[in-house]
Amino acid sequence: MTLALAPHPAAATSCASSAFLPEGGCADLAPLQAVIFDWAGTLVDFGSLAPTQIFVEAFATFGITITLAQARGPMGLSKWQHIHQLLQEPAIHAQWVGVFGQAPQDADVDAVYARFMPLQIAKVGEFSAPIDGAAEVLQWLREQGLRTGSCSGYPRVVLDKLLPQAAAAGVAPEHVVAGDELAAGARPGPFMALANVLALGVSDVRACVKVDDTVPGIEEGRNAGMWSVGLSLSGNEVGYSLEEYARAPAGEAAARIAAADAKLRLAGAHYVVHSVRDLPEVLLAIAARMRAGERA
Repeated sequence: MTLALAPHPAAATSCASSAFLPEGGCADLAPLQAVIFDWAGTLVDFGSLAPTQIFVEAFATFGITITLAQARGPMGLSKWQHIHQLLQEPAIHAQWVGVFGQAPQDADVDAVYARFMPLQIAKVGEFSAPIDGAAEVLQWLREQGLRTGSCSGYPRVVLDKLLPQAAAAGVAPEHVVAGDELAAGARPGPFMALANVLALGVSDVRACVKVDDTVPGIEEGRNAGMWSVGLSLSGNEVGYSLEEYARAPAGEAAARIAAADAKLRLAGAHYVVHSVRDLPEVLLAIAARMRAGERA
């Protein structure tokens, strides 16, 4: 989905106060040009719950039991690759051999994918609620003159269901790339991020920031030559729903967030914050580093 684009500004030089910045704060985002977002766990679906539960359900129809933790493992990959990766996991692989008498083949990945997709299409709308601050941050970026793009491990048929509901709630980046629509491949390759660069008319890939809650998504941004920002609390690595987070013991929540932070930094994230609501101050820091001569 592509929206009509105005001529690209040379750089974002607006200096406007914002509810996201400290009192009296001023936004100078030059020379940044664009921010590229993931979807589940980043802009919508706190905890990245939609794909996780449906992987569990799809495998169960084949008599294979996987846990939510196992289902989360390859998150960020395209869904076919995600299923392929799950079938290589030793415990799941052994179950498959026990049930079917042979190791899983590509045709078996196709079969699980075919079972997964109708479930995903039917249920993704139940997990389309924006993460707190997502709509406001997107609007703030537009006001500062930055482009907003996005990419997802979701295939196009799923995004076609999700995007109208997200847009109705104010979450509508200018360009969206699906995980199944580029012949070059998906994450952790740079291709979806770079497709956004082309579509948005960005003149320097180093002036882009990729925002994601998964390891493959962070690696995608780094492989594209972008600054990469990880989201810990709202995303797949912590995995709480809002209700679970509200009930979680403080020590448990802190440990999960710290583990997610460490994992995303190890993948190459330049910064890690709790959620998209925390992004503006990070963008200011990145812009200041760029003006001082640093590059991603």
